[in-house]
Amino acid sequence: MKILFGIQGTGNGHISRAREIVPLLQQYGEVDLLVSGTEAEVSLSQPLKYRFHGFSFVFGKKGGVDNWATFKIMNLPQLWRDMRSLPLKQYDLIINDFEPVSAWACRIQGVPSVSLSHQCSFVSKKTPRPAKWNYAEWLFKYYSPTTHHIGFHFERYADFIHTPVIRTDIRKLETSNKGHYSVYLPAYGDNTLIKNLGQAKDAEWHVFSKRTKSAYREGNVHIFPVNNEAFNNSLASSAGLLTGGGFEGPAEALFMGKKVMMIPMKGQYEQQCNALAASYLGVKVVGTIGHDFSTHINNWLADDKRINVDFPDETAQIVDDMVKRYARQ
Repeated sequence: MKILFGIQGTGNGHISRAREIVPLLQQYGEVDLLVSGTEAEVSLSQPLKYRFHGFSFVFGKKGGVDNWATFKIMNLPQLWRDMRSLPLKQYDLIINDFEPVSAWACRIQGVPSVSLSHQCSFVSKKTPRPAKWNYAEWLFKYYSPTTHHIGFHFERYADFIHTPVIRTDIRKLETSNKGHYSVYLPAYGDNTLIKNLGQAKDAEWHVFSKRTKSAYREGNVHIFPVNNEAFNNSLASSAGLLTGGGFEGPAEALFMGKKVMMIPMKGQYEQQCNALAASYLGVKVVGTIGHDFSTHINNWLADDKRINVDFPDETAQIVDDMVKRYARQ
C-alpha cells in the first residue's frame, strides 16, 4: 500500500502530531510525506517526499498575525501550480492534516482524501465557537477540503471527533512541580513578555521564543530558543503553562495535570474557538496582554485549581480504523 500524508507546516502542532502518527502509518505500507507552510520549529524524523511553500500566516509581535509579512510571503501562482502538478493516482490512501496543496490537488483530480486533523472537527456545528459568525468559517470549509473527516478536540462533540493525540514521549514523561511556568506565546515579542511577566516577581518563567538563537535571562524571565525536547522537559516539571490559543500544547499540559492560561491570537478565529472550548473545561482565558494583565496573571498564579481530563491512548486504533475504512483495496 502507498500512502500520502499531507501536513500543515504553520505552527508546531501539526508536525508534533504527525511525529506520533507517521510510525503507525508505516506499519501499513510505504508512506510519502508532504509538508507545506513556513512557521514550524519542529521537524519530522523521516525524510520528506514533497516540500511546498503552501499558504501560511506569519506571527507578529503584538499578539496577532503580521498581515504585511503574511502578504509578502504569499505566492498564489506557485500554490496553483503545485496543486495541479502533484501526482496522486499512485496512492491507495491520502491523508491530510489541514494542508491545502494535497487537499486541493485531490479535489482537482477527483481523488478521495481523509482529514486527520483538529481543524476538521469544526465540520460539526456542535464544536464550540463564538456566537458571532466569522468569515474564517470559510477557511475551515475551503482551506483544505477533503471527502472524509476524522477530528480531534478537547471533547467528543460528534461521533467523528476524538480526544487529543497525546504523543508517546509526553505520556512517558515523569511530571513534577519545580515551581516555574512554561510559556509559548509566539505572537508576542520577547521584550513584551519580559516586561509583563517580570512584574510577577514571585514566579520563574521559562519563555520559549521563535526570535532567539541562544538562551538568556532578564530577572525572573528565562528566554530559550524553541526546542521540542527542552520545552517538553520544562513543561513536565512546571507548575503550569501560559500559551496561545493553539490545541496540542494546552491538551498536553492538561494531560500532565498542569494548570493552563491561554491568550488566543488577536484576529485568529481558530484560536478564539479553541480558547472558548478550553474555557468550558475551566481553563483561564485572557484576551490580550494589556493594562490589566498583571491582575489576570497574579490571580492565575494564586489559583491552584487543576482540571481533570480523560485523554486515552487511542491513536493506533484510530489509524487502524481509518486504513480499513478508507484505503483503496
